[in-house]
Amino acid sequence: MLVHICCAVDSHYFLQKIQKEYPQEKLVGFFYDPNIHPYSEYYLRLLDVKRSCKMLGIELIEGEYDVERWLKAVRGLEHEPEKGSRCGVCFDRRFEVSAQKASELGESSFTSTLLTSPKKSLEQLKTAGDALAQKEGIRFVAPDYRKASGTQEQNILAKEDALYRQDYCGCMFALNIQRDEQSKLADELFMPISQQIQPDSIEERIAMYEKRWEIEEEGKSYQIIKQRFLNWRLSSGLLRVRKKVVPAHFLPYSTLRGNYSRGKIDYSLAQVHYMNRDEIRFITLEYYNTLANTQYQTMMELLYAPPIFAKELEIRAKIAHSPYDLSCVVVVEEIPSNKIEILCESKTYEDMKEVLVLK
Repeated sequence: MLVHICCAVDSHYFLQKIQKEYPQEKLVGFFYDPNIHPYSEYYLRLLDVKRSCKMLGIELIEGEYDVERWLKAVRGLEHEPEKGSRCGVCFDRRFEVSAQKASELGESSFTSTLLTSPKKSLEQLKTAGDALAQKEGIRFVAPDYRKASGTQEQNILAKEDALYRQDYCGCMFALNIQRDEQSKLADELFMPISQQIQPDSIEERIAMYEKRWEIEEEGKSYQIIKQRFLNWRLSSGLLRVRKKVVPAHFLPYSTLRGNYSRGKIDYSLAQVHYMNRDEIRFITLEYYNTLANTQYQTMMELLYAPPIFAKELEIRAKIAHSPYDLSCVVVVEEIPSNKIEILCESKTYEDMKEVLVLK
């Protein structure tokens, strides 16, 4: 039996139930989910599925990440709610490819771990699966493992085995709708041009879960804990001097009350230069190098390859006079002597992240 897999939280429980109900079947996992965006989130879920299948002794095949074909299939349905028409097209596409793969491998049946997801319509899934199975001349198996406290058991098992628990289905359109309803930033879709890993970004989670894999291979004990913290994202930063754009780097947790400010340098203290409005501060690239123990020659080098986020927080702490400082701190090659305009579109917000701690 081919088992289409969407994520480890659903598959880990589902696969164990299928193993018990169909002991005579050799299960083959098939991870095919071009609906998951961005690619880093796709990779993270695949990483966790690989770990789950390894724990359960199940062979896993990765399907093609043909995202362009998926986007074409759902075109015009971007604003549909979850469980709406877009989801139907999405299921059809993934089930179609899964049914074709099952037939190609000579399997007599296929199923999907989507059947255990409480956010999906069981009837909608069964209709799509049956139709595509019939087309390929095989059978679609649609057990209901949600009933009789199945969803609670699934959550308990996911917690016991420390699975990655995503909080959106994977679709970027559903994510944006969900975050709008929650009045939250869709920071899963943020990636700075510098490629610097941001706090609680998907890239940070990948690094942690890859480290977890290494630790487990070494037989070490660990615990993944959750912590609340103040997060920050910069969506746009711009400096103009006499209406000319000047290369500038904004330190983490730089904020402005209204996103835009203008003025001039008023005074300086210990190589930190203060603008006459909105608590904005400037430092030179030379002073940045001194504080960071780096050797950047140009602003472009810093903009495209800054130190890690934690290192820049250390730099900020050396400049600020309080650990709660959210003033805008800008790095430039030379301190402007003329009229300055600054655009700093950023957001600070309460967030939660996971941290891996060795026992």
